[in-house]
Amino acid sequence: MRTVTAASGSAAFFAIAPGVVAGVVPWWLTGWDAEPVWLPLRIAGAVVTAAAAAVLVHAFWRFVVEGVGTPAPVAPTRHLVVGGLYRYVRNPMYVAVVTAVAGQALLLGRAALLVYAGALLALFVAFVRGYEEPVLSERYGSEYDAYRQAVPGWWPRARPARVPPARS
Repeated sequence: MRTVTAASGSAAFFAIAPGVVAGVVPWWLTGWDAEPVWLPLRIAGAVVTAAAAAVLVHAFWRFVVEGVGTPAPVAPTRHLVVGGLYRYVRNPMYVAVVTAVAGQALLLGRAALLVYAGALLALFVAFVRGYEEPVLSERYGSEYDAYRQAVPGWWPRARPARVPPARS
């Protein structure tokens, strides 16, 4: 897969997956109508949501430039993505989506979004354990197994793991 194709596919997947899960569904649940919220909490929610969006963009970018592919299962990466934020946590995209929804809950003062964030986390963990980890283990073998041993799945490390770059 060429980089241009990977970038186009990743952009489309970004709009479809996180765009719907962290954008359309929260809008559907709230109409972006905010409840009265203590201003510092609202500011914290905005900062958390923006930071989560930045993490998400970075993670997608790593798939294009390092993995030469997309996060979509139909157009997987040529290489295992282990650089950047992936040195701290194996699932930064999922963590970022859940965090963005939790940030929106703070920003809007809407408990329904916290419930939704919890449901998303449970769904993502089940999907990763039941589908992604076996597929990645089969595709990348010992390279993925070593990465999985070095980097936690859901709670970021304080310091980046020393993970060798993917083999060509």
